[in-house]
Amino acid sequence: MIVKIFEGREGHIQQKGDGLPLACNNESLAGAVSQRACVYSGARVVLNPITDALHLVHGPIGCASYTWDIRGSTSSGPDLYRNSFSTDMKELDVVFGGEKKLAADLRELADRYHPPAIFVYSTCIVGIIGDDLQSICKRASEELCIPVLPVKSEGFRGNKNEGYKAACNALNELIGTRNYAPHHPSINLLGEYNVAGDLWFVKPFFQEMGIEVVATLTGDARVAEIQRAHTAQLNLVQCSGSMTYLAKNMEEKYGIPYRRISFFGLQDMSNALRTVAEFFASPERKQTAEEIILRETRQAMPQIEAYRAKVAGKKAAIYMGGAAKAVSLVRAFQELGMEVVIIGTQTGDRDDYQKIAYLVKDGTVIIDDANPLELKELLFKQKADLLVAGVKERFLAYKMGIAFCDFNHDRTTNFEGYVGMVNFAREVSITINSPVWQLPVKRTSQIGSTSQLSITTGSENYVQEPCHS
Repeated sequence: MIVKIFEGREGHIQQKGDGLPLACNNESLAGAVSQRACVYSGARVVLNPITDALHLVHGPIGCASYTWDIRGSTSSGPDLYRNSFSTDMKELDVVFGGEKKLAADLRELADRYHPPAIFVYSTCIVGIIGDDLQSICKRASEELCIPVLPVKSEGFRGNKNEGYKAACNALNELIGTRNYAPHHPSINLLGEYNVAGDLWFVKPFFQEMGIEVVATLTGDARVAEIQRAHTAQLNLVQCSGSMTYLAKNMEEKYGIPYRRISFFGLQDMSNALRTVAEFFASPERKQTAEEIILRETRQAMPQIEAYRAKVAGKKAAIYMGGAAKAVSLVRAFQELGMEVVIIGTQTGDRDDYQKIAYLVKDGTVIIDDANPLELKELLFKQKADLLVAGVKERFLAYKMGIAFCDFNHDRTTNFEGYVGMVNFAREVSITINSPVWQLPVKRTSQIGSTSQLSITTGSENYVQEPCHS
C-alpha cells in the first residue's frame, strides 16, 4: 500500500508482513503537526492526579491554562489538584528573572492552602532565562517544612517521554521519606491514574485476595501514600511508558520487583490477578483469584456477547499515546470479534512495536508518531469503521464520517476491570451503529472533493489525490 508522507517520515509507517523494522524513538519532524505533547505536559499528566498536592507552574499563564483539568482523574477526598496555579511570568520577569516571584508565590500558596507537598514545574521560558529552580525549591522546602519538588520539564528538552522521566524523578524524591509497615502482602499500582474512577473498579479485587495496595501512582493518591511506597513488595506497572523508569529505579534502590500488567479487557484483567497470586505463591490467593475471575467473567460475558453481535467484523483503527494501551486495545477488539487495521502510538519503542506486530494480522498498518494528514489517508485506505484515540483525533474522525471512541485520559466513562470492558463494548457498539453515519455528508475540499491538496514535503511538493467515499 502506497501512503504519501512527508520527507523524513520514511520508515515510520509499515504494514505487517513487509519485514522492515519500524522507525521510532526519533524527534518529531518539524512542520508535520505531530500529535505528541511537550515535556511539561507529560510531567503534568503523571503528577496532577496526586489529589492533596499543590501544583505550581513556573512560566507564562498559557502553560497552566493548557494543562488545566488535563486528567479525568477522580478523587475520593481532597480536590486541591483540581486547581491550576501559575507564577504568570510577564515580559519583565523574563528580562530580570522570575526567582523572587516564584519564592514569594510558594510562601503565599503554602500559607493559604497548607499542602503536604508542592510540585513546581519549569516551562520553556524558565529554561531559557536560567532560573535556578533547584535552589529555590530547596530553600522553600527548608523554610516551609514541606517537600517542595522541582519538576524539570522545559518543553524544548524533547517530547512527553522526557516529561514522564521528569515526573518520576520528582516522585523518587518523595518515595522513602515516611515509615510504614504493611499489614498484608503488599503492592503498588504504577501508571494507574484513576481516570473516570478506573481504580475503584480494580482495587477491590486485590483487597478481596488479601493484598494491600500501599500506594497508587498516581491516581487518587495522597502525598503520604507515595512517601511510603518503598515498603511494598511488588510494583504492578500498567502504563509502561510513563512508569517503567520509576519501577526500575525502585527495583535498584529498594529491591522491589515489578511486573507489567493491564487492567483493560477481560483477558488482561484476569492475567493481572493471576500475576499477583503467582508472585506471592499462596494457594489460597490463587484460588481466590480464580473465583473472582470466574464470577466477574460470568457476569460480564452475556452483555459483551450482545454487543459483540452488533460489531463483529467491523474494522478498528487505534492511535494511542502509549503502547501499553494500544496493546490492550488489540486484545479487547479480538474479544469483540473486530479486526484492527491500523495501530499507532506517539511514544512506542522498538520492543513495543515488536509486541504489537506479534498481535496483529498481516496487512495491518503500524505507524509511529502520526500526523493528521497520514491518519486521514490511512483511515480512508484501510476502510476503518472506528477510530479509538484521544481528543485531538476526534474531529478528524467525525469529519470523515467515521465512528470515534475516546480512550484519552480526560474521558468520563470507566473502561478498566470487568465492568469497564462492558462499558467499552457498549460505547463501541453505540458509536459504530449510530444512525448519524447513514446521513449524507457534505464533503469538504480536503476530504472527498474533486480538488487536490498540494503539500510541501521539505524539498519538493507532491499532490495528494482526493479521498472518495
